[in-house]
Formats: sequence, structure tokens, C-alpha cells
Amino acid sequence: MSTMDERLAYADRVAAVWSARYRVAPITGRIAGYLFVCEPAHPSIDELAAALQASRSAVVGGVRELEARRWVRRSRSAGERADRVSLVFDRTRGFDPAPYLEAAAIAEDGLVLVADSATEQRAVLEETASLNRYLAEQLPRLLDDWIAQRADRGR
Repeated sequence: MSTMDERLAYADRVAAVWSARYRVAPITGRIAGYLFVCEPAHPSIDELAAALQASRSAVVGGVRELEARRWVRRSRSAGERADRVSLVFDRTRGFDPAPYLEAAAIAEDGLVLVADSATEQRAVLEETASLNRYLAEQLPRLLDDWIAQRADRGR
């Protein structure tokens, strides 16, 4: 069993990664990190604030940001006066080809502008379009492969 200090250190590590990768506030990343490892599994806002030694308003703001991104949800059982916060796992998150198709289309639009020249920009645009089209094609296959692998393992 891990200690509270270890759980908070983990939350801080998640915060650092999420702040850089997803451009969220550090408290938002700390909330997400803590939710991965907290006991009990579905804390209230007040419990999150106490555990993270953060203001209630900062935690509410972080939870709202996570809700907007569909990474957490709030729920309340009958008779409870406080919402409980829990993680949401969306197995398709990160596998949407749309952003890659958009990036490919933008690169292809740029290629039209440099069509008659053999510039360094043209090479970069061609590679960008090619890579993004490839990723858009592969992501659905990767998701299907992963789902099949999980099913083979009984999960």
C-alpha cells in the first residue's frame, strides 16, 4: 500500500506531464493524477482540496476543466450532499483521425502555394501531409488491434 506522500508525488508527476502535453493548469493535472491513485476512489471536491492541500475554488476550476475535456465526471448518490469525482476512461481518446486529416489538408493547401518551386518548404509540406494522412489511416486500425488484444486477454 502506498503512502499519501507517494500518491501526492505521483499526482505532481502527472501534473508536470499534463501541463506540458495538454496545456492544463498544474492543479488540473494534480487532480487527474490524484484521481488515478486515491483512496477512496471517488472523492468529493472537499476531499480533493484537503488531500491536495489546495483551495476549494482551485479544485473546482480544475474539475471543471477536466469535465470539459470529458476526463472526469461528477456524480451524486441519493442522500449525499456532495458530488463525487471520478475518472472517465474513453478507449477511443487519442485515436481520432480528424486532427491528422486536418493537418494533412492544411499542408496540402500549402503545397498548392509552392507547387512550381523546388523549395525546402515544399519538402516539409509533402512530408507533413504524408505523415498525417498515414497516421489518420493507421489510428483506427491500431485501436481495433488494441481492442482485439484486450479481448484475447480477457479484459
